[in-house]
Amino acid sequence: MSQMQVLNAEAAKLLPSYSAGIAKAYGVADATKQFNVSAPLEIKLRGALLESVDFLGMITTLQVDQLQGQVVKVGDYGIATGRKADGRFSSGQSIQASTFALTETDSVAALKWNLLSTWANSGNPKQFLTLMKDNATKRFALDMIRIGFNGTSIAVGDTDPDANPNGEDVNKGWQQLVKENAPDQVMGEMIYFNPDADVQALKSNEYKTLDAIVTDLRLSLIHPSIRNDPRLVVLVGSDLIAAAQIKMMNLADKPTEKVAAQQMDKGIGGLKAYTPPFFPGKRIVVTPLSNLHLYTQKNTSSRKAENSEDRKQHEDKYWRNEGYAIEEYEAYASVDEALMTIGAQP
Repeated sequence: MSQMQVLNAEAAKLLPSYSAGIAKAYGVADATKQFNVSAPLEIKLRGALLESVDFLGMITTLQVDQLQGQVVKVGDYGIATGRKADGRFSSGQSIQASTFALTETDSVAALKWNLLSTWANSGNPKQFLTLMKDNATKRFALDMIRIGFNGTSIAVGDTDPDANPNGEDVNKGWQQLVKENAPDQVMGEMIYFNPDADVQALKSNEYKTLDAIVTDLRLSLIHPSIRNDPRLVVLVGSDLIAAAQIKMMNLADKPTEKVAAQQMDKGIGGLKAYTPPFFPGKRIVVTPLSNLHLYTQKNTSSRKAENSEDRKQHEDKYWRNEGYAIEEYEAYASVDEALMTIGAQP
């Protein structure tokens, strides 16, 4: 039996203050009605989103004018120095040109009345309003990352969050874009990560360490001009990290070895390693973080903050045109989770 949702008097008194604060922040009369976010405040909103989740601030997030276009160059991963017999050397050419396409994107951060009532009873009004604001900002930001790593399609009609809990049908994320536009950048054979393997008896496509997989990815799939670029990092799924750590912890019989086991996910294959939020557990990606792009179309952002009596919840809403892109496909190398097995090669 579901729990009854009740909004207590304290929370009911504070909700109008929250909507009034949103209205004041965006310079509108009434935040409970849909309003467009002005250009300067779009930048402020984007800054708040970046600050709410660390990883979002590490990738390239930009505002663009068009729904479709050429990917914005934020850097050149090739060499910038040389000579030319009949003039002056110039670099700046992409290894491989890429494009972007944005789509309508709706976010709704809902807070059930029971939770709001609990918050209202457990702190002062300022804390209550801060909790509401931070909840919305973080939910929006985390979904941007979640879809970026898991998105595989753009639903023509309604999206289905029950069938696609990580926003697989909201937009095409970075891995999907690479699989469609540069499939050679994703290993095409089944990979076996087997920490228990005998090094002398490793079979084809079987690896004993994550270091070996990452090194193979970097040397075989990353463009030669970028292969030793210090900006390269490795993104590793939590299932792979856990499998490697368990093996190391089982072998560790000295305090220093246990420390090494606990920290091994900080550097793998000579690259700084990250396990971002919502990153698939058995995926590996080698790329500069700046190579992952997230675009929002200028002047398309709208907000609304309202208490929905029919649904017994408060809803923070954020609408915009948004999409993902890869700046340099040949600066991206991956093992897809569908082709990764933790265990021995049969």
